[in-house]
Amino acid sequence: MMELIRRLARDQRLTVTEYETLLRNRTPELAKELARLADRTRQEHCGVKVGIRGAVEISSICKNDCLYCPQRRSNPNCDRYRLRIREVLDCIEEGAGLELQSFLLRGGEDAFYNDEMLESLLGKLKRKFPGCAVTLALGERSRESYERLFNAGADRYLLRHEAADRSLYGSLHPGDMSYDDRLHCLNVLKDIGYQTGCGFIVGLPGQAEEHLAKDLKYIEEFQPHMVDVGPFRPCAGTPFAGHPAGDMELTGYLLSIIRLILPDALLSVPGALETSVPAGANVVLYPLYPNIPTGETLAALQQRLSVLGYEADTGRGDWMGGT
Repeated sequence: MMELIRRLARDQRLTVTEYETLLRNRTPELAKELARLADRTRQEHCGVKVGIRGAVEISSICKNDCLYCPQRRSNPNCDRYRLRIREVLDCIEEGAGLELQSFLLRGGEDAFYNDEMLESLLGKLKRKFPGCAVTLALGERSRESYERLFNAGADRYLLRHEAADRSLYGSLHPGDMSYDDRLHCLNVLKDIGYQTGCGFIVGLPGQAEEHLAKDLKYIEEFQPHMVDVGPFRPCAGTPFAGHPAGDMELTGYLLSIIRLILPDALLSVPGALETSVPAGANVVLYPLYPNIPTGETLAALQQRLSVLGYEADTGRGDWMGGT
C-alpha cells in the first residue's frame, strides 16, 4: 500500500481499481502517511497559506428534492428564507470590514434569483468591492445563464458532482434530475472560464468504496480548480434522517488523496480545522449572516491556524495552478 501511495504522490493518478484498493485497505498508518505527503505537496505548491472565504447562504429554497438534502422541497422542517440584494451586500460589507476579499454566495436552486437579479447583485458587489473574488454555488443553470453571470463578474463556480457513479447518483436524486446534465454543467462552467469546483458527500446511503474510487477518478480526469468534500449529515425531514453520519476519518483520508491528485487545488476544510488542514485542505469558509454573530471571531480562527503552523490568507485566494 505504501508503494501505491508514493506512486500516487509522484504521478498524481491511479486506476479506479487502485483507488478502490487504497480505500478498502485503509489503516491509521496509511492515513498518517497520506496526510504527511498531502501536507508536503500542498506546502510545495501552495505554501502555508490557508484561504478564508466569507460564505453567504442566500437562500434555503430549492426546486429539487434530493433525498439527502435538508433544503429538499419536500422537507417540512426546513426554515425557508431568501436574502434580498441589500441583505447580501450587507453581509459582504461585514466581510470586507474584516479585510476578506473572497466570498461564496450559495443557495438552493431558487428561481427567485434569475439572471437579471444576479447580474444586478454582481454588478453592485463588484463596483463596491472591486478587488474581491466571487464564487457562486447556485446549482444547475443554462449555458447562457452561466455566461451572463461570468460576464457580470463571477469568478468561480462550485457545483458538487455528488456521485460519479450513474446508478448511485440516480438513487439519490428524483427522476427530474440527470447525471448527464450534472456533468454537462461542470464541463460548460470550465469551458466558459470559471475557476470550477466539484465535489461529493462521504457516507451516503448505498455508497461503497467502488463509488468513492470513481469519484476520485472523475476528479483526476476532470481536473477541477476547487474540490468540496464533506461527511454526510442526516437531517430531519429527509428519507435518510436515520442513517448514520459520514465518517470524518474517511473524509480526511479522501482529502489527502485528492491533494495528491491535485497539488494546486483549492480544497475546502470539511470538518475540524486541526485535522483537515494538516490532511491537505487550504480553504476555510467563514459564515457571514446579516445581523447575526458568526460565532468564532476571525482573529480566533487566525490564531488557531497559526498554532498549527499555517497562515490565514484573507485575499482573493485564486487558483494559481499553471502559472
